[in-house]
Amino acid sequence: MGKYFGTDGFRGEANVKLTADHAFKIGRYLGWFYNQNHKGRIVIGKDTRRSSYMYEYALVAGITASGSDVYLLHVTTTPSVAYVVRTENFDCGIMVSASHNPYQDNGIKVMDGNGHKISADVEAAMEKYIDGEMGELPFATGANVGVATDYAIGRNRYVGYLISLATRSYNGMRIGLDCSNGSAHAIAKSVFDALGAKTYVVGNEPDGTNINMECGSTHIENLQKLVKEKNLDVGFAFDGDADRCIAVDENGNEIHGDFVLYVCGKYLKKCGKLQGNTVVATVMSNLGLFKALDREGIDYCKTAVGDKYVNEAMVANGYVLGGEQSGHVIFSKHATTGDGILTALMLMEVIMESKQSLGTLCQGLTMFPQLLQNVRVEDKKVIMENEKVLALNEKISKELGDEGRILLRESGTEPVIRVMVEAATDEICEKYVGQMVDLINTLI
Repeated sequence: MGKYFGTDGFRGEANVKLTADHAFKIGRYLGWFYNQNHKGRIVIGKDTRRSSYMYEYALVAGITASGSDVYLLHVTTTPSVAYVVRTENFDCGIMVSASHNPYQDNGIKVMDGNGHKISADVEAAMEKYIDGEMGELPFATGANVGVATDYAIGRNRYVGYLISLATRSYNGMRIGLDCSNGSAHAIAKSVFDALGAKTYVVGNEPDGTNINMECGSTHIENLQKLVKEKNLDVGFAFDGDADRCIAVDENGNEIHGDFVLYVCGKYLKKCGKLQGNTVVATVMSNLGLFKALDREGIDYCKTAVGDKYVNEAMVANGYVLGGEQSGHVIFSKHATTGDGILTALMLMEVIMESKQSLGTLCQGLTMFPQLLQNVRVEDKKVIMENEKVLALNEKISKELGDEGRILLRESGTEPVIRVMVEAATDEICEKYVGQMVDLINTLI
């Protein structure tokens, strides 16, 4: 990770860590970088945060000042930006969003012309420009100044693409959606309505300050209540920029990313479409997933945490399915990023084809008890390299043996250390997480 750019772009509290000036400079660099040999074309989307407009306009100013043209998707999802970039000959895509973070935060995600996250080299160059280590870039003048164009049609084409992926009507299906008061509010219901489903929606009234607020993929209680009260067949919850999906089965049970990998991995293998007979997961996936995949004769590749690393492994090896427990799931045949609405559609494909409920499809995967606790710190690296922390981590690992594990990692998007323990019982998880959290708190 760089000074500003983490595993998911440049993210932080609006006008504290991430300022409008940062956005302007990112726009200046990208506008110049992609305007070397031809007129640069950059597309921008944003989520519903109040500060997203500020960053959008700052990016537009920087990009056009450097001579490239900007196309505005307005409020849309991160995967829609990736889709438009790769299908409509853009040089670069930018999404203004802090994903699942609270509304006070925001972020800038940059994608290359193929819809993948921008290379580390370009991120490093942007950081040097932001810090004044490159000198000033030339300004465009006269007719060379870039222009900004409304491009809502790109978002509409993405909606059409999603609809086209369904192989059958959802007529008769009762589906709940939680749009997290975010980007999905402009897209998700339209997709499921067009496919014939009877939809029930919550988290669909964004006001700029309520994105992810007790709703969406990180707070699925509202969706669980909706599914049970309305006797729905299934529910899907998205995060702020809709690149995640957490499902709720017909009984109101949470179906997170590990279940999605299990259900869709089995289905793709049965159809002969699981390339390399391999599912890509991260080290944070539950031990239960790996044991279930072993039983099904499906191989798996473990990566570092972050859909960036999942995607890199998939691209390098041609794998078609990968993701995270958090609901970031990539279906590389259809998308280059995690896509919450696409994930919901792929789960619906299995439900409709198998004529089984989601709860039934998830049987066979038993989760090990798992406890994750975040500890807010000032310097993540200092904590991770502390001798006492390392020693306790080794001690706990030995005591857990083959029937559990402890995992410490730095968040790529927040100033926290994540402490996760899996074990045979909740009590064991609580014991060891408590020991590590208590130690870290004495070091802060």
